[in-house]
Amino acid sequence: MNTIHEVYPYLRVRSAAQAIEFYAQAFGGVEQFRLTEPGGRIGHAEVKIGPAIVMLSDEYPEHGMLGPSAENRTSVLLHIHCDDVDPLFEQAVKAGATVVRPPTDQFYGERSATVRDPFGHEWMLGSQIEAVAPEEMQRRYTALFDK
Repeated sequence: MNTIHEVYPYLRVRSAAQAIEFYAQAFGGVEQFRLTEPGGRIGHAEVKIGPAIVMLSDEYPEHGMLGPSAENRTSVLLHIHCDDVDPLFEQAVKAGATVVRPPTDQFYGERSATVRDPFGHEWMLGSQIEAVAPEEMQRRYTALFDK
């Protein structure tokens, strides 16, 4: 059997250079490296956010590789799990993220919020507030539909 070592999110964005700066300000991201075309377009970059690597590039419309837009929203949500969601949420908003959902305590034992970065990608920010067993989580989830 083939062993999988990692799974990396790979984002396509309009203006990868600005996205790298945003991820540094919003999430403490640290650029690992980038490959830049002579004209300035970024073909590949890697940013370390916490222990994870997020890969990204500028759009390549000539190859059908586009980032999300108002007309073409992303279906992917990236989840950053941290010690305390509230300061990270404030940091992301201060850096230019749009609030999708403010920090709220959730039934599954996490305080979480969702923001959209200026490039159209959505990020769920969360911190554990309670250890919840899967059976209890299912009970609470089912109870949401009984209202």
